[in-house]
Amino acid sequence: MAEPVQRPTEEPLSRWGGWKAPKYLKHGGGSGNRRLAAGSAVLGLVVAAGAVLAAGPWDSGQRKAERDRAAVERHAGGAHHEGDGPGGPAPAPSAPAVLSALGTDTGLTPAGSSGLKTVLDPLLDTPALGSVRTGVVVDAATGEQLYARGATTPMIPASTVKIATTVAALAALGPDHRIATTVVLSPDSRTLTLVGGGDPTLDEAALRLLAADTARSLRDAGAGPVRLTYDTSRYTGPARHPIGPNENIAPMSALMADEGRLDGSDRGPAPRSDDPARDAAGVFAGLLGDAGAATRSAPVPGKAAAGSRTLAAHRSKPLSALVERALTNSDNDIAEALARQTAIEAGEPASFAGSRRAVTAQLKGLGLPTAGARLADGSGLDRADKVTAGLLAGLLALAAGPDHPELRPVLTGLPVAGFSGTLGDRFPVTSPATGLIRAKTGTLTGVNSLAGTAVDPQGRLLAFAFLASGTTSPAEAEASLDTLATTLAEGTR
Repeated sequence: MAEPVQRPTEEPLSRWGGWKAPKYLKHGGGSGNRRLAAGSAVLGLVVAAGAVLAAGPWDSGQRKAERDRAAVERHAGGAHHEGDGPGGPAPAPSAPAVLSALGTDTGLTPAGSSGLKTVLDPLLDTPALGSVRTGVVVDAATGEQLYARGATTPMIPASTVKIATTVAALAALGPDHRIATTVVLSPDSRTLTLVGGGDPTLDEAALRLLAADTARSLRDAGAGPVRLTYDTSRYTGPARHPIGPNENIAPMSALMADEGRLDGSDRGPAPRSDDPARDAAGVFAGLLGDAGAATRSAPVPGKAAAGSRTLAAHRSKPLSALVERALTNSDNDIAEALARQTAIEAGEPASFAGSRRAVTAQLKGLGLPTAGARLADGSGLDRADKVTAGLLAGLLALAAGPDHPELRPVLTGLPVAGFSGTLGDRFPVTSPATGLIRAKTGTLTGVNSLAGTAVDPQGRLLAFAFLASGTTSPAEAEASLDTLATTLAEGTR
């Protein structure tokens, strides 16, 4: 299957991962802040424009699907200026943030804590957001909490829990980590084993290269026909997610190809294999034969023999790229794989329970408020998940800060309002928030959430999280959450 469309660079962290914030990020004030404000606003627009090509149609809700439609496809064609009048065309909706940052008076001011309370409280009280609503807004540069309502109330996060999952994985493994899939030969040269490392993005192209390298090594070693087995022992515990068979996620396996998808898709709900490891091994066996290596039988499950030597290996894209793909497309399979990689690094079993302990421990180690949090899975499909708005906003602020540049892919992977991923069709082109908000969506039946960053009229980066439970209309709840985020980008008058 063709590799999914990636963000504009093969290694999304390579240019940004080493960035260190200047001291005025922490202390504020002076011309440095004005320079940062301008840079932040302009960078937000540039990144948003580049992100138009990124796709991401689906959120992780059990019954929720969002269309894959880029803004350029909706608004193709030339502009019409007949109504612009003698003063010329009206400024772009995002102009206030940029012009204010450059010193032009827009009539808008950055919202302080009192201003935010005045404008956000009524919006959070809208009936569309159900029976329980919480929200937190943090100045990402200073860490100051500008708004809090129910900040420590545990809520079902739905897919916004992927923020916690990806932060933990990056903190534990680093952005350059790659997941290996290997082929090993037993000491007696009679048994060949395909060993899964937990890479859900393994595809036929990768398996073909593995088969070619393996066949070459077998010929060089003078080996005869081999028995073919496949090893999935890297993962333990139940293979099925607690929601059961579901088109939003495949059975958990350390060996799978194309996320166990059976329809050729690369994102969103899809028919899934009941046994992804067996299917991947079957494809590998066929490719091995095409490469000229003889096997004595069809592949069967089996653990690699002690003392086996590696004949071939494939490594996934860097963790930074997997994190971005998981967040932009709300990819449940990658999110669960990242949680298990975190567990393996921590010496925990690569299971739902082991992942929960490992991810929670990583977040605690970063000094984040985990009281009341229960990270039952890595994807947010499990309604047993609980997080607080304070934790989500804190995670985003930490990723934006100078002390943990390894976490930057969490921010660059967030969908861009009006342009990419699960926010591609959530903000109209006329919205002042378009391009200035990046956020992770979350949707389950009766649950809606939005957590991300917004650039305010003076170019400040704000981290926010809004969580709602008891909602009855997903569309109305989403619109209300989008209005909350837009308000942050607009500032107060």
